[in-house]
Amino acid sequence: MPSSKGGNSKSRIVVIGAGIGGLTAGALLARRGYQVLVLDQAIVPGGCASTFKRRGFTFDVGATQVAGLEAGGIHQRIFEELEIDLPEATFCDPACAVFLPGETTPISVWRNPEKWVAERQRQFPGSEPFWQLMGKLFAASWKFQSRDPVLPPRNLWDLWQLVSAVRPDTLITVPFTLMTVGDVLRGFGLYKDRRLKTFLDLQLKLYSQVDVDETALLYAATALGVSQEPQGLFHLKGSMQVLSDRLVEALEKYGGKLLMRHTVEQIEASGDQVTGVRIRNQKNGEVWTEAAEEVVANVTVQNLVKLLGESMPRDYQRRVDKLPTASGAFVIYLGVDQSAIPSDCPPHLQFLYDYSGPIGENNSLFVSVSKPGDGRAPLGKATIIASSFTDASKWWQGSQEDYDRLKEQYTKEAIARLSKYFYLKPETIIHQEAATPRTFAYYTGRDQGIVGGIGQRIPTFGPFGFATRTPLNHLWLVGDSTHPGEGTAGVSYSALTAVRQIENLEFRI
Repeated sequence: MPSSKGGNSKSRIVVIGAGIGGLTAGALLARRGYQVLVLDQAIVPGGCASTFKRRGFTFDVGATQVAGLEAGGIHQRIFEELEIDLPEATFCDPACAVFLPGETTPISVWRNPEKWVAERQRQFPGSEPFWQLMGKLFAASWKFQSRDPVLPPRNLWDLWQLVSAVRPDTLITVPFTLMTVGDVLRGFGLYKDRRLKTFLDLQLKLYSQVDVDETALLYAATALGVSQEPQGLFHLKGSMQVLSDRLVEALEKYGGKLLMRHTVEQIEASGDQVTGVRIRNQKNGEVWTEAAEEVVANVTVQNLVKLLGESMPRDYQRRVDKLPTASGAFVIYLGVDQSAIPSDCPPHLQFLYDYSGPIGENNSLFVSVSKPGDGRAPLGKATIIASSFTDASKWWQGSQEDYDRLKEQYTKEAIARLSKYFYLKPETIIHQEAATPRTFAYYTGRDQGIVGGIGQRIPTFGPFGFATRTPLNHLWLVGDSTHPGEGTAGVSYSALTAVRQIENLEFRI
């Protein structure tokens, strides 16, 4: 049984990064009796799920919706162990309203399974065999995941957790392990259905970072199925910051400590064993080394390589270097008068403006809209947050003037696109600002300002992905570079995995 209060009986653990993954790991470890110090270079905790305030508006930085708050969901399980209340939230229904080019009626991803079946049959005639297969794979994968497998396994204890999660109801997934969504669409003769393929590309880009031709089928089954009850996506009351605030509360409740504006400059190692971290206090410039028996890194795998430097094994570094380029995000934040929002506007929308253009670079926008009374805007006002995937590298090229021009161009294009749905005029826009990959790099410390993990392709998905257990003893990786990927639910699961592994170090080989 976990102890009820942090104490000195267990190891000293340093957690790098106060994103949701790092805070979850830190709070759970403190709950189980470890001495925990969490460090982050930002001003407020939460990472890409934090918020900022402007002129009475509260803007979610990146993540705008949450999965896993339902009974048995990962957040519900973790908050129950931490003995803290789940944040107040409402279901997103529809989870998303998707507008394809030239269409004024959206494809609504309803939470009610019967409504969603009727919707997809109306929108994509002849596609039901594909959706039925995805439903079966989701049901099997969800049962498998609920048994807490460790993926990918790196020692005997990990392997035992994986094998213990495999049951007869899991075996249906085995023949599909090396398949992509595109493979199955071809098998059903649906690959040339432009509307269906485009809809899937748009949805998968949000969750897996890649399209139907690259997304691992088993990952897609979960990403496309989690919106329906008894699961679902949630809109938090207040802001996304509520989630990290609750985790900070739990961390400190059990004796853990959080230091913001403290940058970890290097992970110290001796041979193949991590010994601590070198820290810089941003307020006064003080630098020191903090010893630790375990280090949990809530960072991108690219950042992990940089933090270790020469101590990182060459084969691991080569694998990271060979990863396809990850995406960045351009985000525009608007504080508007409520009159700018159409009546019955869904909380989340997705737009593609041109079939021939890319998904991203302002040709597609994922939009989140506040609800009256949800704590994000003053009475009679609302927030609109619109994001588009972008090539992160382009924002680091050229002069400051080049960067400013590119940012202004993207801002104008985004507002012009959004004005086709929202009533955006000088008199309705109260506040506007934009973020680029350079903004995300500055505030979150993520390498090049990339977002959303490494992409759920076959070589980086599940059993083939990056493990929470790194090649160096006593160093653990959590966050969206590890199984099961991005999102607050995904990174929380990776944190739980690392915590379980730390508690079972006697099985290390």
